[in-house]
Amino acid sequence: MEVSLDLCDNGAKASMVVRDKLHVLPRDILGISTFGLSVFLLKWFPMKWVDALFLFFSRLILGDKYGLQRPKIGPLQIKKSTGKTPVLDIGALKKIRDGEIKVVPAINRFTESGVEFADGRKDFDAVILATGYKSNVPSWLKEDEFFSQSDGFPRMAFPHSWRGKNGLYATGFTRRGLMGSSYDASRIAADIADQWTEALARNITAHNNA
Repeated sequence: MEVSLDLCDNGAKASMVVRDKLHVLPRDILGISTFGLSVFLLKWFPMKWVDALFLFFSRLILGDKYGLQRPKIGPLQIKKSTGKTPVLDIGALKKIRDGEIKVVPAINRFTESGVEFADGRKDFDAVILATGYKSNVPSWLKEDEFFSQSDGFPRMAFPHSWRGKNGLYATGFTRRGLMGSSYDASRIAADIADQWTEALARNITAHNNA
């Protein structure tokens, strides 16, 4: 959700696919950090009571009609059993409510020139995939030159692991935390900008020669 929010804040028309049910909680409740409040409340109350309280405030503050489905199990119980942390909203839901970020159906397939969604739409210039903490890239990407089939990570070592062929990029695979991801992201952005500049120059030259 944060990726969609960043794109939207910088002028892009962002759409978001949410494949699984998830809990979205406000970043703070009554001015107190949601996670900090959870730690305090769990000292005094059962987890299911704290979950119920968080879901009540979440619906009260954020609403519940954004095309996102919640799991039946509470956010803290899911965190305890699976390690999955609930999403803390920092403004994305307001963008969804205002229509600036679209929640779209699942992806059917990638095509040679783009992507096809379950509702048939294809009008997307780029797709950013949030793959989670474990790479499952080999299970859906039909490519074995850039990504290793054994662990799903780029074959090239850092700092050369961010770029593949045909517009394929990867960030967050460096095992170097946010600093490594920032390094990858800055080079990906610069490379995309360079390619746009080169394409624009070619189009201008072709137009002048026509």
